[in-house]
Amino acid sequence: MTELAGKRYRVGIAGAGAIALASAAWLRQVGHDAMLWSPSGQGAEALRTQPLEASGVQPCSVSVEVADDAAQLCLASDLLLIALPVNGHKRVMDALLPFLRDGQTVIVSSMASLSSLYLYESALRAGLRITVASFGTTVLTARRESGTQVRVMTRRKAVGVSALPSANLEEAVALCTALFGDGFFPQKNTLASALANVNPQSHGPLAVFNWSRIERAENWPQYHCMTPGVARAIEALDLERRAVAKAFGIELGPIEEHFARSFGTESARLEDIAAELHAKRGGPPGPVRTDTRFVTEDMPYGLAFIEALGQIAGVPTPATRTIVDAASLVSGTEYRQQNDLLAPLKLAGETVAGLLARL
Repeated sequence: MTELAGKRYRVGIAGAGAIALASAAWLRQVGHDAMLWSPSGQGAEALRTQPLEASGVQPCSVSVEVADDAAQLCLASDLLLIALPVNGHKRVMDALLPFLRDGQTVIVSSMASLSSLYLYESALRAGLRITVASFGTTVLTARRESGTQVRVMTRRKAVGVSALPSANLEEAVALCTALFGDGFFPQKNTLASALANVNPQSHGPLAVFNWSRIERAENWPQYHCMTPGVARAIEALDLERRAVAKAFGIELGPIEEHFARSFGTESARLEDIAAELHAKRGGPPGPVRTDTRFVTEDMPYGLAFIEALGQIAGVPTPATRTIVDAASLVSGTEYRQQNDLLAPLKLAGETVAGLLARL
């Protein structure tokens, strides 16, 4: 671990959104090299000639490299960080796969719907032995303010890490610590990382019950609008998340513990935690577009994934189903059909024991 801590890494980052830019700024500030690749082809262009400006918890102005394509990103990097919404994971992973090297590590931040398992098994079929480390949530929270500016709002105090193959877990935790600092802890397996992410459970009800605000592009503070009724819905989804996890032998703490661990909250009830965070942070503002990741990402890859796991394990998920149905109804989109990982992972015909054996 000491050897890893003293090494300067060349980190290739797939993505050019808030978390990608924040990660690049953080890594450069602490002494590593960072190269960004925008899968869309345009998101990082300004950084070829201008510095990356970060404000917030670790303000800095740094230079970063920009890759022309997936091949250059892989070949120029010691390890890769996938930092983009999970609805882009399969497409980006498919683009990276032909250029990955034996022994290379890929960190998925953050992973959902077992996208890391998709990458790992795809690499094995191609004859590659790689390590895929997964975060259940992002190390940093951030907002992209322009093509060259990012506001880093928080650095989470504790972040769980899992690895494929599981034998490489200790090394994966040490690597993440060398990149981002202390606070990483090992998780049982990749499914534990996926289920540890409470964004779908919190974002789903927030979006559904504030849908008119989103459609009218109103300025609405998320935590202020996590009213007692919305908090009850979130708690119901969280109970189902934990019940599904338990069926797979994974013990997860309640969502209230997640907020305490990530943001240092002290209240016991979710509605009081929301009031505490609103008073402390004054936001963040809720989404103002109906294509928000609260629905395009968290519905298909979070809540619909919980439903799929519940079907495998025989665990009822009526509250989760209700929120997915409501979101699909008001948006006119069937979100269960938007998940492009469930079919390739062959979860429909899987068993609890069979899935655990793959992890």
